[in-house]
Amino acid sequence: MKGTIVNTISIIIGGSFGMMLGTKLKNRFKEIVMQGLSLSVLLIGMQMALRTDNPTYIIFSLLIGGLIGEVVNIENRLENVGKWFERKLGNKGRVAEGFVQCSLIYCVGAMAIMGAIQDGLQHDPSILYAKALLDGFSAIAFASTLGIGVILSSIPVFLYQGIITLLATQAKVFLTSSIIIEMTATGGLLILAIALNMLNITKIKVGNLLPAIFIVVTLVYLF
Repeated sequence: MKGTIVNTISIIIGGSFGMMLGTKLKNRFKEIVMQGLSLSVLLIGMQMALRTDNPTYIIFSLLIGGLIGEVVNIENRLENVGKWFERKLGNKGRVAEGFVQCSLIYCVGAMAIMGAIQDGLQHDPSILYAKALLDGFSAIAFASTLGIGVILSSIPVFLYQGIITLLATQAKVFLTSSIIIEMTATGGLLILAIALNMLNITKIKVGNLLPAIFIVVTLVYLF
């Protein structure tokens, strides 16, 4: 789990630096930084989503996954965790927002899933090292506007990637190239939705759509 540990530390360090930087930035600078980051996240999501070979898989995975997520109410549970941190820290700012948004951004995507699998199967953390570099620098910018919630998002990153790494041996049999492509595309579409939320264009319950990433695996494997 070297890759996951390094990734977690990079978010903590980047977020800490961003919080120190944020106290010195005026609101208008924080706003433009957030807009720039949002557009960057939008681009990454579009690039990933367009890799699909069969949009039908994504459509049905989002429908089925969304229904499952709505029943479990993942989005609300994530927000409750963020609000719990707010109460414990005595901070009524944007802790929950930073925690939820960054948890989703850092966990949803091919690098998180495939990097963790590669680390578990081949003991090669190179993908997660690259992700750690990206996450660390983005955490600086996010934390300058969203605060300590960004640092707290390192907790679900550690748990999520760590569990995938430990279960990688069992997952190897199922992860064909077709499955990886559609997982990447589905994750990219969710990242695109996160960017739209960050730009305040809409409010998509991305957390409730998370099961779609795993539903698409089942659909591709069966059909």
